[in-house]
Amino acid sequence: MLSAVRTARATIRSFRIYYGGKRRAAAMDRLYGNFVRPGDLVFDVGAHVGDRVASFHRLGARVVAVEPQPSMVRALRLLYGRSKSVAIEALAVGREPGGARMLINVDNPTVSSVSPAFVQAAHGAPGWETQRWSETIDVVVTTLDALVAKHGVPAFIKLDVEGFEAEALSGLSQAVHALSFEFTTIQRDVGLACIERCSAMGYRRFNAALGESQTLIAEWMDAQDIARWLIDLPQAANSGDIYAVSA
Repeated sequence: MLSAVRTARATIRSFRIYYGGKRRAAAMDRLYGNFVRPGDLVFDVGAHVGDRVASFHRLGARVVAVEPQPSMVRALRLLYGRSKSVAIEALAVGREPGGARMLINVDNPTVSSVSPAFVQAAHGAPGWETQRWSETIDVVVTTLDALVAKHGVPAFIKLDVEGFEAEALSGLSQAVHALSFEFTTIQRDVGLACIERCSAMGYRRFNAALGESQTLIAEWMDAQDIARWLIDLPQAANSGDIYAVSA
Protein backbone atom coordinates (compact mmCIF):
# COMPACT_ATOMS: atom_id res chain seq x y z
CA MET A 1 0.00 0.00 0.00
CA LEU A 2 2.76 2.45 0.92
CA SER A 3 4.59 1.60 -2.29
CA ALA A 4 1.45 2.35 -4.33
CA VAL A 5 1.10 5.74 -2.65
CA ARG A 6 4.74 6.59 -3.35
CA THR A 7 4.32 5.54 -6.99
CA ALA A 8 1.21 7.70 -7.32
CA ARG A 9 3.05 10.69 -5.86
CA ALA A 10 5.98 10.13 -8.21
CA THR A 11 3.64 9.87 -11.20
CA ILE A 12 1.90 13.14 -10.26
CA ARG A 13 5.31 14.79 -9.89
CA SER A 14 6.28 13.51 -13.34
CA PHE A 15 3.13 15.04 -14.83
CA ARG A 16 4.03 18.39 -13.25
CA ILE A 17 7.60 18.24 -14.54
CA TYR A 18 7.08 16.82 -18.02
CA TYR A 19 3.84 18.59 -18.87
CA GLY A 20 5.29 21.81 -17.48
CA GLY A 21 3.72 24.59 -19.46
CA LYS A 22 3.34 25.95 -22.98
CA ARG A 23 6.94 27.15 -23.29
CA ARG A 24 8.36 23.70 -22.68
CA ALA A 25 5.86 22.13 -25.06
CA ALA A 26 6.71 24.65 -27.78
CA ALA A 27 10.45 24.00 -27.36
CA MET A 28 9.87 20.26 -27.61
CA ASP A 29 7.80 20.68 -30.76
CA ARG A 30 10.55 22.79 -32.35
CA LEU A 31 13.13 20.15 -31.50
CA TYR A 32 11.18 17.16 -32.79
CA GLY A 33 9.94 19.17 -35.76
CA ASN A 34 13.46 18.71 -37.15
CA PHE A 35 12.73 15.00 -37.52
CA VAL A 36 8.96 14.44 -37.59
CA ARG A 37 6.39 15.49 -40.18
CA PRO A 38 2.59 15.16 -40.24
CA GLY A 39 1.59 11.58 -41.03
CA ASP A 40 4.95 10.10 -39.96
CA LEU A 41 5.12 7.03 -37.77
CA VAL A 42 7.18 7.49 -34.58
CA PHE A 43 8.29 4.97 -31.95
CA ASP A 44 8.54 6.44 -28.44
CA VAL A 45 10.50 3.76 -26.57
CA GLY A 46 10.52 4.47 -22.86
CA ALA A 47 7.43 6.66 -23.11
CA HIS A 48 7.05 7.17 -19.32
CA VAL A 49 4.07 9.55 -18.81
CA GLY A 50 3.94 10.47 -22.49
CA ASP A 51 5.17 14.05 -22.78
CA ARG A 52 7.02 13.12 -25.97
CA VAL A 53 3.94 11.27 -27.18
CA ALA A 54 2.08 14.57 -26.74
CA SER A 55 4.66 16.42 -28.83
CA PHE A 56 4.64 13.84 -31.61
CA HIS A 57 0.84 13.95 -31.56
CA ARG A 58 0.85 17.74 -31.86
CA LEU A 59 3.19 17.41 -34.84
CA GLY A 60 0.62 15.20 -36.55
CA ALA A 61 2.50 11.90 -36.21
CA ARG A 62 1.18 8.43 -35.50
CA VAL A 63 2.86 7.14 -32.36
CA VAL A 64 3.74 3.74 -30.92
CA ALA A 65 4.33 4.37 -27.21
CA VAL A 66 6.41 1.59 -25.65
CA GLU A 67 6.61 1.41 -21.85
CA PRO A 68 6.93 -1.60 -19.50
CA GLN A 69 6.06 -0.06 -16.11
CA PRO A 70 2.43 -0.80 -15.20
CA SER A 71 1.88 2.54 -13.45
CA MET A 72 3.17 4.43 -16.49
CA VAL A 73 1.12 2.28 -18.86
CA ARG A 74 -1.99 3.15 -16.89
CA ALA A 75 -1.14 6.84 -17.24
CA LEU A 76 -0.58 6.45 -20.99
CA ARG A 77 -3.88 4.64 -21.44
CA LEU A 78 -5.67 7.32 -19.44
CA LEU A 79 -4.23 10.06 -21.65
CA TYR A 80 -4.05 8.39 -25.06
CA GLY A 81 -6.02 5.16 -24.87
CA ARG A 82 -8.85 6.55 -27.02
CA SER A 83 -6.59 8.13 -29.63
CA LYS A 84 -6.61 6.35 -32.99
CA SER A 85 -3.14 7.75 -33.72
CA VAL A 86 -1.47 6.31 -30.58
CA ALA A 87 -0.76 2.61 -30.00
CA ILE A 88 0.45 1.61 -26.54
CA GLU A 89 2.76 -1.39 -26.11
CA ALA A 90 3.30 -2.50 -22.49
CA LEU A 91 6.75 -3.91 -23.22
CA ALA A 92 10.46 -3.40 -22.72
CA VAL A 93 12.78 -3.34 -25.75
CA GLY A 94 16.06 -5.22 -26.05
CA ARG A 95 18.45 -7.19 -28.21
CA GLU A 96 16.12 -10.19 -28.52
CA PRO A 97 12.58 -11.10 -27.43
CA GLY A 98 12.03 -12.74 -24.07
CA GLY A 99 11.77 -11.49 -20.51
CA ALA A 100 13.73 -9.36 -18.06
CA ARG A 101 13.74 -8.26 -14.45
CA MET A 102 13.08 -4.54 -14.15
CA LEU A 103 14.53 -2.58 -11.24
CA ILE A 104 11.91 -0.09 -10.05
CA ASN A 105 12.68 3.27 -8.50
CA VAL A 106 9.41 3.79 -6.64
CA ASP A 107 10.03 7.47 -5.90
CA ASN A 108 11.40 8.33 -9.34
CA PRO A 109 10.04 5.83 -11.89
CA THR A 110 11.55 7.73 -14.81
CA VAL A 111 14.90 6.08 -13.93
CA SER A 112 13.59 2.54 -13.46
CA SER A 113 15.65 0.20 -15.62
CA VAL A 114 16.18 -3.35 -16.85
CA SER A 115 19.94 -2.71 -16.73
CA PRO A 116 21.66 -3.74 -13.47
CA ALA A 117 24.81 -2.06 -14.80
CA PHE A 118 22.97 1.27 -14.94
CA VAL A 119 21.81 0.97 -11.34
CA GLN A 120 25.32 -0.03 -10.26
CA ALA A 121 26.83 2.96 -12.10
CA ALA A 122 24.35 5.30 -10.40
CA HIS A 123 25.11 3.99 -6.91
CA GLY A 124 26.90 6.79 -5.04
CA ALA A 125 27.55 8.82 -8.20
CA PRO A 126 27.36 12.63 -7.88
CA GLY A 127 23.79 13.74 -8.48
CA TRP A 128 22.42 10.23 -7.97
CA GLU A 129 22.95 9.83 -4.23
CA THR A 130 19.26 9.84 -3.30
CA GLN A 131 18.11 7.35 -5.93
CA ARG A 132 16.99 3.91 -4.75
CA TRP A 133 15.78 0.92 -6.77
CA SER A 134 13.86 -0.95 -4.09
CA GLU A 135 11.48 -3.16 -6.07
CA THR A 136 11.57 -5.46 -9.07
CA ILE A 137 9.01 -6.66 -11.60
CA ASP A 138 9.19 -9.12 -14.47
CA VAL A 139 8.58 -7.56 -17.89
CA VAL A 140 8.18 -8.88 -21.42
CA VAL A 141 10.90 -7.83 -23.86
CA THR A 142 10.40 -7.27 -27.57
CA THR A 143 12.74 -5.86 -30.24
CA LEU A 144 12.63 -2.84 -32.48
CA ASP A 145 12.55 -5.20 -35.46
CA ALA A 146 9.43 -6.87 -34.03
CA LEU A 147 7.79 -3.48 -33.54
CA VAL A 148 8.65 -2.57 -37.15
CA ALA A 149 7.13 -5.85 -38.35
CA LYS A 150 3.93 -5.11 -36.41
CA HIS A 151 3.50 -1.36 -36.93
CA GLY A 152 5.63 -0.44 -39.97
CA VAL A 153 8.90 1.43 -40.47
CA PRO A 154 8.99 4.62 -38.40
CA ALA A 155 10.46 7.89 -39.57
CA PHE A 156 11.87 8.50 -36.08
CA ILE A 157 12.66 6.41 -33.00
CA LYS A 158 13.14 7.93 -29.55
CA LEU A 159 15.03 5.67 -27.12
CA ASP A 160 15.09 6.53 -23.41
CA VAL A 161 15.53 3.27 -21.53
CA GLU A 162 17.99 4.07 -18.73
CA GLY A 163 21.21 2.37 -19.74
CA PHE A 164 19.64 -0.22 -22.05
CA GLU A 165 19.84 1.88 -25.22
CA ALA A 166 22.68 -0.09 -26.84
CA GLU A 167 20.82 -3.35 -26.21
CA ALA A 168 17.69 -1.88 -27.78
CA LEU A 169 19.60 -0.67 -30.84
CA SER A 170 21.08 -4.14 -31.28
CA GLY A 171 17.54 -5.33 -31.97
CA LEU A 172 17.19 -2.99 -34.96
CA SER A 173 18.54 -4.44 -38.22
CA GLN A 174 17.70 -1.58 -40.60
CA ALA A 175 18.30 2.14 -40.27
CA VAL A 176 15.28 4.40 -40.11
CA HIS A 177 15.51 8.02 -41.21
CA ALA A 178 16.37 9.38 -37.75
CA LEU A 179 16.56 8.35 -34.12
CA SER A 180 17.63 9.58 -30.72
CA PHE A 181 19.04 7.81 -27.69
CA GLU A 182 19.59 9.00 -24.16
CA PHE A 183 23.12 9.12 -22.74
CA THR A 184 24.37 9.63 -19.19
CA THR A 185 27.79 10.69 -17.97
CA ILE A 186 27.76 7.81 -15.46
CA GLN A 187 27.62 5.38 -18.41
CA ARG A 188 29.37 7.04 -21.32
CA ASP A 189 30.29 3.59 -22.62
CA VAL A 190 26.62 2.95 -23.42
CA GLY A 191 26.39 6.17 -25.40
CA LEU A 192 29.61 5.37 -27.24
CA ALA A 193 28.30 1.89 -28.06
CA CYS A 194 25.14 3.48 -29.47
CA ILE A 195 27.20 5.84 -31.64
CA GLU A 196 29.23 2.89 -32.92
CA ARG A 197 26.08 0.91 -33.68
CA CYS A 198 24.50 3.86 -35.49
CA SER A 199 27.64 4.40 -37.54
CA ALA A 200 27.69 0.73 -38.53
CA MET A 201 24.05 1.03 -39.65
CA GLY A 202 24.89 3.97 -41.91
CA TYR A 203 24.07 7.02 -39.81
CA ARG A 204 26.44 9.84 -40.76
CA ARG A 205 25.13 12.99 -39.04
CA PHE A 206 24.85 13.44 -35.28
CA ASN A 207 23.72 16.16 -32.90
CA ALA A 208 22.79 16.36 -29.22
CA ALA A 209 20.65 18.14 -26.65
CA LEU A 210 21.71 18.40 -23.01
CA GLY A 211 19.32 17.47 -20.23
CA GLU A 212 15.80 18.73 -20.82
CA SER A 213 17.00 21.79 -22.76
CA GLN A 214 15.09 20.71 -25.92
CA THR A 215 17.79 22.56 -27.90
CA LEU A 216 20.28 21.04 -30.32
CA ILE A 217 23.90 22.06 -29.98
CA ALA A 218 25.35 24.40 -32.60
CA GLU A 219 26.35 22.08 -35.43
CA TRP A 220 25.99 18.57 -36.77
CA MET A 221 28.95 16.22 -36.43
CA ASP A 222 30.17 12.90 -37.74
CA ALA A 223 30.42 9.81 -35.52
CA GLN A 224 34.01 10.49 -34.42
CA ASP A 225 33.28 14.07 -33.43
CA ILE A 226 30.10 13.29 -31.48
CA ALA A 227 31.96 10.50 -29.66
CA ARG A 228 34.73 12.94 -28.73
CA TRP A 229 32.11 15.48 -27.61
CA LEU A 230 30.53 12.87 -25.32
CA ILE A 231 33.90 11.81 -23.88
CA ASP A 232 34.84 15.44 -23.14
CA LEU A 233 31.49 16.33 -21.57
CA PRO A 234 31.78 17.36 -17.89
CA GLN A 235 30.47 14.81 -15.41
CA ALA A 236 28.02 17.41 -14.11
CA ALA A 237 26.24 17.50 -17.49
CA ASN A 238 24.59 14.28 -16.28
CA SER A 239 22.46 13.32 -19.26
CA GLY A 240 20.95 14.24 -22.58
CA ASP A 241 20.03 12.82 -25.96
CA ILE A 242 22.07 12.20 -29.09
CA TYR A 243 20.33 12.43 -32.46
CA ALA A 244 21.36 10.48 -35.55
CA VAL A 245 20.22 11.02 -39.13
CA SER A 246 20.88 8.50 -41.88
CA ALA A 247 21.31 10.93 -44.76
